Amino acid sequence: MKRSIVRTECAPLPLSPISQAVRAGQMIYTSGQLGRDPATGKLAGPTMREQARRALANLKAVVEAGGGSLRSIVKIEGLVTDLDMMGEFNEVFKEFFPVDPPARCCFEVRRLAAGALVEVSAVAVVEEPD
Repeated sequence: MKRSIVRTECAPLPLSPISQAVRAGQMIYTSGQLGRDPATGKLAGPTMREQARRALANLKAVVEAGGGSLRSIVKIEGLVTDLDMMGEFNEVFKEFFPVDPPARCCFEVRRLAAGALVEVSAVAVVEEPD
């Protein structure tokens, strides 16, 4: 099975020694994406909606760089610092996945890197083989 590192300037480059994603055969495994603007490296704004929209846009960019699309995503994992903000997160989530959304789990965590409110990662299956 071919393994390759996925990298794109359309999403923020990692601050840690990790890859944005790894493609292994037809699978894409992304690292967690925060709501950081790729141009500035700063959080997209102070609200859950702003950060979630940017985090999901970053996730989309990384999956696309690996040869997939939003429709390729089969599982998303979300980390939020306050489950009371899940309503706001879900509103933004529906913008990206209006029909037939992927499987998802979300966890509340004490804190995230850079003071972020949300982080998302995904597993995608690419239709075409390498």
